[in-house]
Amino acid sequence: MRRARFWAGCPVRPTFRKQMPSPLPKGADVKMRPASLNPLFASLRDLNGVGERLEEALGRLTGATPDQPPRVINLLWHFPTGVIDRRERPAIADVVSGNLVTLNVVVKAHRAPPPSVTRAPYKVICEDDTGRIELVFFHADRRYLQRMLPVGERRIISGRAQAYGKHLQMTHPDHIAPESDQEAIPLLEPVYPLGQGVSQRAVRNAARQAVARVPDLPEWLDRDFVAAQDWPAFRRALEILHMPRDDIDMAAAGKARKRLACDELLSSQLALALMRRRFRRLSGRATTGTGERASQIRAALPFKLTGAQERAVAEILSDMAAPHRMLRLLQGDVGSGKTLVALLAMAGAVEAGGQAALMAPTEVLARQHYKTIAEMGAAAGLRVALLTGRESGPGRETTLKAIKQGQADIVVGTHALFQADVEFRDLALAVIDEQHRFGVYQRLALQAKGNGGVDILVATATPIPRTLMMTHYGDMDVSVLDEKPPGRKPVTTRALPVERIHDVIEAVRRTLKSGAQVFWVCPLVESSDVAPATAAEERAAHLRQHFGDQVGLVHGRMKGADRDAVMNAFAAGELGVLVSTTVIEVGVDVPNASVMVIEHAERFGLAQLHQLRGRVGRGAAQATCLLLYQGPLSETAEARLKALRDTDDGFKIAEEDLRLRGGGEILGAKQSGDPGFRVARLPEDSEVLEAARDQVKLLLERDPRLEGPQGAAARACLYLFERDAAIRTVRAG
Repeated sequence: MRRARFWAGCPVRPTFRKQMPSPLPKGADVKMRPASLNPLFASLRDLNGVGERLEEALGRLTGATPDQPPRVINLLWHFPTGVIDRRERPAIADVVSGNLVTLNVVVKAHRAPPPSVTRAPYKVICEDDTGRIELVFFHADRRYLQRMLPVGERRIISGRAQAYGKHLQMTHPDHIAPESDQEAIPLLEPVYPLGQGVSQRAVRNAARQAVARVPDLPEWLDRDFVAAQDWPAFRRALEILHMPRDDIDMAAAGKARKRLACDELLSSQLALALMRRRFRRLSGRATTGTGERASQIRAALPFKLTGAQERAVAEILSDMAAPHRMLRLLQGDVGSGKTLVALLAMAGAVEAGGQAALMAPTEVLARQHYKTIAEMGAAAGLRVALLTGRESGPGRETTLKAIKQGQADIVVGTHALFQADVEFRDLALAVIDEQHRFGVYQRLALQAKGNGGVDILVATATPIPRTLMMTHYGDMDVSVLDEKPPGRKPVTTRALPVERIHDVIEAVRRTLKSGAQVFWVCPLVESSDVAPATAAEERAAHLRQHFGDQVGLVHGRMKGADRDAVMNAFAAGELGVLVSTTVIEVGVDVPNASVMVIEHAERFGLAQLHQLRGRVGRGAAQATCLLLYQGPLSETAEARLKALRDTDDGFKIAEEDLRLRGGGEILGAKQSGDPGFRVARLPEDSEVLEAARDQVKLLLERDPRLEGPQGAAARACLYLFERDAAIRTVRAG
C-alpha cells in the first residue's frame, strides 16, 4: 500500500528485473567529483565573517571530527527548528505589548545616561505619525548607536515591543536597517539549534552563504515521480528550509524536507546496490558439500529442524555452491536456532575440503559457541578449535599449527581470528556472529584469510526492522528464522517496583528450592554517585546474606579466566544465582535457569531487555522474567516495559524499539554500519525509503553504468551525501 501511494500519479512506473544488468567494465573512465561541488567541500573559513574561533564552534555544531574538518556542506544539513515571523508591521499606536513587530520610524533623539549612573540604559527616541517608542540599550557603544541611528533619519527596526509604564519600549532590537534597505530585515527568520560560541546571527549568515554556493544540479530522481509528489528541486528545497520567504515556503517546508530525505536515502540505497553488485562480481569459489557430515549431525539431534531452519540452510548452501562470493545475513529471534544453521553450513564447507571459522564478539560467547559446536559436531567427526586473545604460549602455537595445516576443520574465536599470525590452509566459509559488534574492516580482514574468495555468513540474534534492514544491510541477501523450536514456552514477564525487592528475593528462594537457577542482572559493576543504581557487586553481596555460597558474580572487569570459572560453575549447577552485568546478554545457554531478574530495567533498551529475557526459557520448566524498575517511569521507559510484557516476538519488539529510539541508536556504535543520516528520520521516513529504493532499481535498469544524464546526476548525489566509496566500486567494475 505504501509503495502504491508513493507512485500514484506517475505516468511511468518502474518495472523491476530479478537480475541486475552488467556493471562497468574494468578500467572504464569515471569522472571525479564535479568541480561545481568543490565550493561545498571547502573549509568554513572560506565564508565571509567566519574566523578561526567561529569555524571551530560551527564545526562542533555541525558534526566535524578530527578526521573531517569543518566544511561548508555540513551547514546545509544543519536545519532550522523553527521560524521567527517578523511580518507584523503595525503603526506604533497599534502595537500590542509583547508582540514581535517590525516598525518604520524616524529617529528623534538620543538620551545617554548620566556618567555617574553606570547601570542606566542608553535610550533612542523614535516616532511615526501615530506615536513614540523608546529603543533601550544596556552597556551600549554610544558612537556605534549614533552611526546606526542618526537623528532625523528613517529606520526600520524589528524586535519585541513591551509597555513599560506609559512608555512603549523595544530593548536591544534584533534588526536595525535604513528604510531604503528593506531586504536587510528578513520577514521570516530561521531559528537554528545552537552550541557554545555560536549565535543565531552567525549561523544564519554562514548557512545563507552555504546555500548560495549550491549549483543548479541536474535532476537525479525520476522527473515524473518528483512531479507526482509536488517536490521542489534539490537547491530550491534547501532555500525553502534555510531561507523561507513567505507562507508558501512555510507550507512547502514539509515537502522540501521529504525531498532531501529521499535524496539522502537514494544515495544510501544506490551505494549499497553498487557495493552489492560489485561484491557479486568478485571471483569466488563453488563450495559444494556431499551432505554426509550434515546428515550425521542431523541424525544425532533429539529434534527436527524447524521449517525456517530448513529454508535458511538450503538458501545458504545454494549460495555457497554458486561461483560468486556469498554475503548473507542470518537473522532470527532469541532461541530460533541460528547456531545449528551455521554449523550445518560450516559442515558443508568442510565436506567440500575447506575450513570454516566462526567469529564472536566476546570470549564468553566464543567459548559458548565452541562448546555447543564441538558437542554437536562430534557426531560428524568435525575437529573444532578455539582461538581467543587469552590463548598464549605453546597452546596457542599448537592451535595455530593445526589451523595452518588443516587439522582444524572449524575454528571458533574472537577478534584474534583476523590477527596476522593466523593462517588457514583453506578457509572457505566465515560466520560472523552479532554483526553489529564488528566493523566492515574486521569483516574484510577475516575474508582476506581465504585463498579463492571466502563466503561470508553474518548472524544476529537481534531481529532487525525492515527499514533498518534496507539501510544497514542492503548489500546482503537475507535468511530469516521466524520460528522457534517446538516445545518452547513463552516467558512470563512481570514488571515490579524496586520497593518490592523482598518479594523477588522470596521468589528466588522458592526457585532455588525447586532445583532451578536464577540470573540477576544489574546495569552497573559498582555503585556510583553519578549513576545511582544498585551495582552487581553490591547486589551479589546482599544476596549472599540470603543464599550464601550459591551466589556467583560475573562482569566485564573480571579477568577472563575468573569469569569463565564462575560461568562454568553456574552452567554445571554448582551455583544457584548468577549476578551479572549485561556480559551475559548473548550466547549464554543454561537450560536449568528459569528466572531472570533485571534490576533497574528502565535503564535498558527494549531490544537489550528482550535479549536478556532470552537467557531463560530454554528448558522444560515455565520461565519467568521479573523487571524491577525505579519509579517514576518516563513515558518511553513505561512503553518499553509494556511492550516486553505484551509480546515475546522479537521482530515486533524490534519495530517498537525502532519507533521509541529512532534509527540512529538502534544498532549502537558507528562501526556497526550506521549510515549516520543527517536529513532522513527513521522510521518516520519509511515510505520515502521505499520510494528511494524503487528509484535506485529504476535508475540501474535504465542506466546500469551511470553514464547517461540521470546517472551522472546520481553520481553528484552520491558525492553530496558522501557515499564516495560507491563511485570507486563503479570505477573498479
